Amino acid sequence: MNVTVFGATGAIGSLTVAELVDRGHQVTAYARNPQKIPASWGDRVRVVAGEMSDKDAIDSAVAGANAVVSALGPSLDRKATGLPLVAGTGHILAAMKHHGVRRYIGHATPAILDPHEKPTLVTRLIAFMPRTFMPRAYEEITGMSSRIMDSGLDWTIVRFIAPKDTPRQSRVRTGFFGTDKLGFAVSRADIAAFTAAQVDDTTYIGRAPAISN
Repeated sequence: MNVTVFGATGAIGSLTVAELVDRGHQVTAYARNPQKIPASWGDRVRVVAGEMSDKDAIDSAVAGANAVVSALGPSLDRKATGLPLVAGTGHILAAMKHHGVRRYIGHATPAILDPHEKPTLVTRLIAFMPRTFMPRAYEEITGMSSRIMDSGLDWTIVRFIAPKDTPRQSRVRTGFFGTDKLGFAVSRADIAAFTAAQVDDTTYIGRAPAISN
């Protein structure tokens, strides 16, 4: 399967690219900074360089894809301004519709509720903290997620709270707040593996599962 990955050089994005390649997919990585491209990719990954404001480059990256994965996440820099990822997500979705690509997998936190969830103490807390102390980042993650959920595409949003730079763990919990037992910490490697698996798994279409160890 041909998969285009945005946020491909980030901590989770680069692991996701590796997972997809290991699973036999053909990967196109969209990179804002080509200097961050891992040497280990070699010629196994097609790279398209561009900003999230570059509609033409994004369109080129999506052309020919069967699925799109977004590992994009808001900057936590308090000096950051604007909502570039909201606009960029709009460009991605427009390119997908232009090229007839229906499968989208993205990332968020439990500040975003699954369509069938009711707020819990955990989701309220996870929403309260960024809304109060990082309002721009909160507006960006909610804006991105709203666009995805309203897109009419076959989307899945993978949610997590506290990603860690640890190896894949023996225990991985997935599900929904209020009905399933979920923790806080989760390995970035496990997030990447779960994200990559969603490319050809229809279990969570139109849902926002959470993952933890």
